[in-house]
Amino acid sequence: MMKYYSTRNRARHYTFRDAVVRGLADDGGLYMPEFIPKLDASFQDSAKHKSLAEIGLEVLKDYIGDEIPEAKFGDIVKDAFNFPAPVKHLYDNYYILELFHGPTFAFKDFGARFMARVLGYFVKDYEKELHILVATSGDTGSAVANGFYNVEGIRVHLLYPSGRVSELQEKQLTTYGGNVTAIEVDGSFDDCQKLVKQAFNDTEVREKLNISSANSINIARLLPQSLYYFSAINQIGNSAGVRFSVPSGNLGNLTAGIMAKKMGLPVKGFISATNKNDVFTKYINNGEFKPGLSERTISNAMDVGNPSNFERLMKMYDESHAEMIKDITSFTFSDNSTMEAIGEVYEKSGYIIDPHGAVGYLAAKEAKSGVILGTAHPAKFGGTIEGILNMKIELPEGLNAITSKKKKVVPLAANYSTFRDYLLSHK
Repeated sequence: MMKYYSTRNRARHYTFRDAVVRGLADDGGLYMPEFIPKLDASFQDSAKHKSLAEIGLEVLKDYIGDEIPEAKFGDIVKDAFNFPAPVKHLYDNYYILELFHGPTFAFKDFGARFMARVLGYFVKDYEKELHILVATSGDTGSAVANGFYNVEGIRVHLLYPSGRVSELQEKQLTTYGGNVTAIEVDGSFDDCQKLVKQAFNDTEVREKLNISSANSINIARLLPQSLYYFSAINQIGNSAGVRFSVPSGNLGNLTAGIMAKKMGLPVKGFISATNKNDVFTKYINNGEFKPGLSERTISNAMDVGNPSNFERLMKMYDESHAEMIKDITSFTFSDNSTMEAIGEVYEKSGYIIDPHGAVGYLAAKEAKSGVILGTAHPAKFGGTIEGILNMKIELPEGLNAITSKKKKVVPLAANYSTFRDYLLSHK
């Protein structure tokens, strides 16, 4: 059976259930599988005719072992991944992997839907509610809200930075109600993430509340993100020279891609694309990791000054910068360059790309080719894109339906004692 360990203490072992329900280890570390399972050499060929759910079942089963019965796990995967992830050709050697065909129009649907169903299975016999704490810089919040809405035995608390998500993103994460509470924090995403981590490190909070996380710090959010890399390779065909260009913030998508490669994904490498929050790019280029304060950009989901999943990447490369840069290159781009890229992609291909994808496109251009991860539907950033392209972006029906809904939030200062009082009032 697969065991898990904390990135800060490899000596202690945990079950998959423990890792998922706890979210963050007691020592503040992130859970990692004891080893990355290798897929059979014939997997990629056999996967060519499989659906996302069928690929997901094969990719994920060794991480779960017998902790969820096989038939039940099959149902979870089939229900979680019931939408496509198509690869589309832009022009020349540039492609985009569209990961925004789920219910909230962002790639976070893959992890959030899977995790909600797994946690729903694990907590069904709990006497006390499980409280999910989530820091979001945009799409994580809406995906988690949608995935966990009305899941019995679970209450969700979404922390997001006031004024730093798009209007549509805010509507998506603040209009559910029920077992989902949106908390509007007067601060940055890093402030939100810090509050969540402080709660996990607070002994009294952990004793009085069952708490977990649905950020990519939770292993059940991260693992499903590896499967669409396999699906993309199937669609492209010849994978020998393929590099994935990954818009990078908290590094969850990049980490999942590296896990896929270590499982056997036939890919040349990865390009980490950052905006001016470029702490990881600087690490790749000079070997120094220096977290800082995040800065606002038009690619807001990437506005992270201290990416959590860096710890996981380091563990997969045995703390070796020299080994990591064999697989990963990284480039950083300004808002002005991002806006120009949105116009360029449309001019050359007729494709409307969102700001995060545009940063990925710029990084792919540095490498002369690439499969860009399209992480969100462009309509979610209509105000920005419409100003650049001078055209109206049509809202998909699912997004249009929320525009008239009323925002419901709990305002909160970026202060842990205030957040702590809020949490303990729900014990």
